[in-house]
Amino acid sequence: MAIQIRAIECRTAREALATAQKSGCGDAILLNGKHYAIFRAEAERLETAGVEFAYLHEITLEDGSRRIVTVPIND
Repeated sequence: MAIQIRAIECRTAREALATAQKSGCGDAILLNGKHYAIFRAEAERLETAGVEFAYLHEITLEDGSRRIVTVPIND
């Protein structure tokens, strides 16, 4: 099953997070090995359709370093 998505493809996870913030999309995902900035409604549509993807989030560790983590959906 092929599903079209409305999203901005980015080269890296960090770029997807920055693009999501700057563009107003709000969310960044990893889908089929590619990074995207995407609107929440579009991500929810993928989730409802049973598509496997992961939300991207940046967290701060105790030592102050920052890491990008994934939250799998429909895995």
